Amino acid sequence: MANLTISMSKIRKILRMNSQGRSTRFIAAQIDSSRNTVRKYLAVLKKSGFTFDEVNNLNDKELEDLFGKTRENNQPSSRMQSMLRCFPHVDKELKKTGMNRQILWEAYIKEFPEGYKYTQFCTYYNQWKTKVNPTMHMDHKAGDKLYVDFAGEKMSYTDKETGEVIEVEVFVAILGASQLTYVEAVMSQQKEDFIAACENTLHFIGGVPAAIVPDNLKAAVTKSSRYEPTLNETFEDFADHYGTTILPARAYRSRDKALVEGAVKIIYTKVYAPLNKHIYHSLTELNTAIWQALEAHNSQLLKGRNYSRILQFEEIERGTLSPLPVLRYQ
Repeated sequence: MANLTISMSKIRKILRMNSQGRSTRFIAAQIDSSRNTVRKYLAVLKKSGFTFDEVNNLNDKELEDLFGKTRENNQPSSRMQSMLRCFPHVDKELKKTGMNRQILWEAYIKEFPEGYKYTQFCTYYNQWKTKVNPTMHMDHKAGDKLYVDFAGEKMSYTDKETGEVIEVEVFVAILGASQLTYVEAVMSQQKEDFIAACENTLHFIGGVPAAIVPDNLKAAVTKSSRYEPTLNETFEDFADHYGTTILPARAYRSRDKALVEGAVKIIYTKVYAPLNKHIYHSLTELNTAIWQALEAHNSQLLKGRNYSRILQFEEIERGTLSPLPVLRYQ
């Protein structure tokens, strides 16, 4: 057993799945190893005379002593690497209307005939997606929803004449599919500033999504409800003007607003942190700096992918948005 190349965690998985009655073939596929390797570990377990529970209670050093010295194999097999390289493309394609995993798996298996079966392909894709983007792994269709909210932390600028520090609210919007993000500093969370920021977002993205999803802000929702919230009449009129629908985030449903909350956390790092080092003397000056930082953020490659938010937006989402009306909302 001196040439073992898998970790203690994989050994535990082998033993656990064996205790659950899984076949050698199934276990080998799940840990991406050969059936002979699985049989070796199970043979050692049988020879030891220990039960699964007894072995599972051993610490890693004790487990290593039982199964022999091991070394971690950090390099995935070529079969695994081929599949992992497909996942950024799969993730982007799934955002297109009418696309599904079965179609993409068929394209994958056509290119790699010795590749993984459909169930394994989906399992590994889910694991990959959770790792590269743990807070934003809901599936979003292109052109479907724009999520909007205010950041919890305010920003500020300093009046040049009086020296007064004026705090301002920060509006954040993010498209569900491409994750293209818009940020704007506004004077308040009142409906006039909120609607103006929503309108500026639509002109920033150059189109209108099927729905706008606000949190239960007073500027958007006059009466919160788990089932039928009452919308602010002006905001509803704004939505009618732009030919979209308002779908307030449901009370007690944190996943409805998880995407924009995740975006706010990122904006704290990508926008707040660099801008806090400087002093701005007007709202216009502050927003100019915000939009410069935002451009860099939208142009940065997404984690685990070979494309940025803006590239993904141009490729899969811009064309799905409805056109802007000729006139702005009055």
